[in-house]
Amino acid sequence: MFIMLYILLTDKLLIMKKSILIPSVLLLMVSLVAFGSNRSNESESESEPLPAKVKTIVDNSCFGCHNTDSRNEDAKKALDFMKLDSLSTVKMIHAYKEIGEVLEENEMPPKRFLERFPDRALNDADKKLLLDWSKEQTEALVKGM
Repeated sequence: MFIMLYILLTDKLLIMKKSILIPSVLLLMVSLVAFGSNRSNESESESEPLPAKVKTIVDNSCFGCHNTDSRNEDAKKALDFMKLDSLSTVKMIHAYKEIGEVLEENEMPPKRFLERFPDRALNDADKKLLLDWSKEQTEALVKGM
């Protein structure tokens, strides 16, 4: 598209007078800058959904308490998976780091929860997958800053 535009403008510019040339080039530059900045904003705002394996684990062991509709106010305040993608980059980095830390400390899911729902405990493979995912997300966000 840009090549065709360039060829078209090059042909037209040869014909144009000097007084029209400079405003035309400026208009083209402003358009390209606007187009480029719009594209970068789109890619930043598009958040990648949870990978399928991560989503399965989160749905089974985390989401029941860590969501907008949860009755557990403390869990909802600590982390709301439904709002995770809408956080600022700094807050999102903090959330992913916190996910990793509570998993490493075996604080989640909490023992009281597991007493009632032992089938929702994380096995070692699930825990490793979540830890790796949270670390990857943190690193990607920090790299993108």
